Amino acid sequence: MIMNAHGNSNGNGNGNSNGSVQSLEEKLDELRNLLGKSNNDPLKIVSVGAGAWGSVFAALLQDSYGQFREKVQIRIWRRPGRAVDRATAEHLFEVINSREDVLRRLIRRCAYLKYVEARLGERTLFADEILKDGFCLNMIETPLCPLKVVTNLQEAVWDADIVVNGLPSTETREIFEEINEYWKERITMPVIISLSKGIEAALDPVPHIITPTKMINQATGVDMENILYLGGPNIASEIYNKEYANARICGAEKWRKPLAKFLRQPHFIVWDNSDLITHEVMGGLKNVYAIGAGMVAALTNESATSKSVYFAHCTSEMIFITHLLAEEPEKLAGPLLADTYVTLLKGRNAWYGQMLAKGALSPDMGDSISGKGMIQGVSAVKAFFELLSQSSLNVLHPEENKPVAPVELCPILKTLYKILISREQSSQAILQALRDENLNDPRERIEIAQSHVFYRPSLLGQP
Repeated sequence: MIMNAHGNSNGNGNGNSNGSVQSLEEKLDELRNLLGKSNNDPLKIVSVGAGAWGSVFAALLQDSYGQFREKVQIRIWRRPGRAVDRATAEHLFEVINSREDVLRRLIRRCAYLKYVEARLGERTLFADEILKDGFCLNMIETPLCPLKVVTNLQEAVWDADIVVNGLPSTETREIFEEINEYWKERITMPVIISLSKGIEAALDPVPHIITPTKMINQATGVDMENILYLGGPNIASEIYNKEYANARICGAEKWRKPLAKFLRQPHFIVWDNSDLITHEVMGGLKNVYAIGAGMVAALTNESATSKSVYFAHCTSEMIFITHLLAEEPEKLAGPLLADTYVTLLKGRNAWYGQMLAKGALSPDMGDSISGKGMIQGVSAVKAFFELLSQSSLNVLHPEENKPVAPVELCPILKTLYKILISREQSSQAILQALRDENLNDPRERIEIAQSHVFYRPSLLGQP
């Protein structure tokens, strides 16, 4: 197994320490043993939330390990009763008929007729029932394997060994507070893998960031050693279609290394890292700037120059923010830039920015968009702006030689807040921000960050 510069396994291949190749069943048995599962007790994995990433993650596990029915049980929970609108039902029918493998599968399962009836308007389809046939409402173009869907949350989680958090950050606390009620009688707590990107801003007693893993910890009392974050430069549909992708699983060594090995596939490279919180925060931060990237692309007719100028400015702001959050920010540069790049290229937040700039959507419509799900970057803009506006976090302005709130060195973040949250400005303001003669050269902002002691451990709840 190859090691990277920081001593973390890079996850290439499925090899173990003696160079042999582990079979899927051997990897499953290894994880079962670690979790103390007996021979007649299947490993129970449940994904909570059925957005694109949550659904693909569950389908990925089902595709790999679902064949070992006596050893593992993989399920996904989503709320019941969400009707699929007529336009989506019609499009879904077209997708089904364009894919011979999907068409045959539905006919074989006697499920095809319900899509015909929905097409004719004689039947209402529901999101939970189409998920059972392998269709995620936020990713209709990519049919998944059929999934075991549970709509009763207590039934889904009460005895789960591994719980995957596929919820938006804005829903994580509420759902896990409910889950906690079902875990009152548990003797041992499950391992939790959070896929969620986004943050909450807490201003008392000092301004600090609350990430989804921390929300889960606070809601359930599950020890942070048992809570991990999985994220990285990837697109859900590409992962399911077995295109090259990678991710990092971050958290305590006890679980991150065996889970990295369990999740790793030839097309899905999983690295592991001990720095959970800052990787998790970075996963939310890049969504902020992806919205602006979409706006710039739409407003400049996909101008390569404009997009590259924006990329230079937004990455310099993110690098500045990493110097506030991490004592050794250079370790985050690679993962942050890679994740940002893929999100700008093909993510839902960049798409949302494009739709706003084109006038196809407006901020008044909210951040939950049909066919796309939750646009996490919107709440992240609000949270980062509120946090970095606090005078208690003041940094010395390099030119004015006076203390200022950190947000004053983040003009793009300020502009996105005025467009998306306070709604003082239109999308066009993002271009004006790039043309502002007072805007620091991106290189200068990076030099400022590197030459000053900006680290604020309190931002991550550190003493």
